[in-house]
Amino acid sequence: MRVTKKPGEQARKARLEAGFSLIELLIVVAIILVIAAIAIPSLLRSKIAANQAAAVENVRTITTASVVYNTTWGDGYPSALSTLGGSGTTATCDQANLLDSILSTAPYTKSGYVFAYNGQEGKVAQAAGCGSPGFLGYLVTAAPHNENITGIQSFCSAEPGIIHVDVTGSAAASETACDALPSLQ
Repeated sequence: MRVTKKPGEQARKARLEAGFSLIELLIVVAIILVIAAIAIPSLLRSKIAANQAAAVENVRTITTASVVYNTTWGDGYPSALSTLGGSGTTATCDQANLLDSILSTAPYTKSGYVFAYNGQEGKVAQAAGCGSPGFLGYLVTAAPHNENITGIQSFCSAEPGIIHVDVTGSAAASETACDALPSLQ
């Protein structure tokens, strides 16, 4: 016996098999949004942690470069970050070639942090061949460019070379303020 189909039944079945219904599409979009809502905060926290680790390493690099400058040229600690940089092949006490151009050129921003370097504790006698006298001490700071977006904590270091952390994200105003902060473990 042969079963005959109604003319509208075949057309309806073809339409149902042709694609997704609006409800199915909305469910898929909702699932994607839930996954994104879970993943994005974790991604932001990971980015902040990476920026903070890079900032600590850059403070360490600047501290090491300052000590190398002091021992190499006998002009105390440099007066500015630009002194630690340089573009020539020959290093001098005015362009030491100890830092990359990103850290030693204004606006001194790298990996979401703004770096500052200041001579401290008075100037030393100017060494021969140097354009300006160095300092007896220094203070290097790294503060988040956009707090809670590029970083949460700020970091600082002075001539003992110990890196200190400020959980408020504020840059230390002086060597004394930096030394009063907890040291980085």
